[in-house]
Amino acid sequence: MLKGREVGLRARHEEDIPILRAELYDDVVNGSRAEGRPWRPITPGSNDSRLVVDDKEEGHVPFSVVELDGGTLIGTATLWGIDNHSRSAHIGLGLLPASRGKGYGTDVVAVLCYYGFSVRGLYRLQIETLSDNAAMLTAAERNGFVREGVLRSSAWVLGEFLDEVLLGLLAEEWKPDPRD
Repeated sequence: MLKGREVGLRARHEEDIPILRAELYDDVVNGSRAEGRPWRPITPGSNDSRLVVDDKEEGHVPFSVVELDGGTLIGTATLWGIDNHSRSAHIGLGLLPASRGKGYGTDVVAVLCYYGFSVRGLYRLQIETLSDNAAMLTAAERNGFVREGVLRSSAWVLGEFLDEVLLGLLAEEWKPDPRD
């Protein structure tokens, strides 16, 4: 398990899947905002790639996020689009509704940075998020990500086009938590 201040990133367990399905992917509004494709219901027991891990998929590393104090599942985190040639990847996360607004997102981004830069040896991490996603923007910027641009009207979400913000962080700019 990779550990932050308050959260751990661990392998996805079979018992995580029904919770993630019910609290993240069955939520039409949040699911539509998080995905780059139209929302659709997930059939129970299906092998949907957003939930079930394919350990052979090298370019996509999904984690379950748990509280360090007690081990409660609080969300999901992913390093995706891994490009070993350019040494870059994208990061994303989704917190269960009861876990939002508690500062966990900043800690999850920090742990993903550690994994990407220290464990995987990547040079660049990137985040794309909707321009009104203040929580993700804050979590990214607290970890040193820089706003590199706005993709105007690039996301179709529930009947309207929304802007996306592109943020990047290079290995040489990354500052691990000095308390570690």
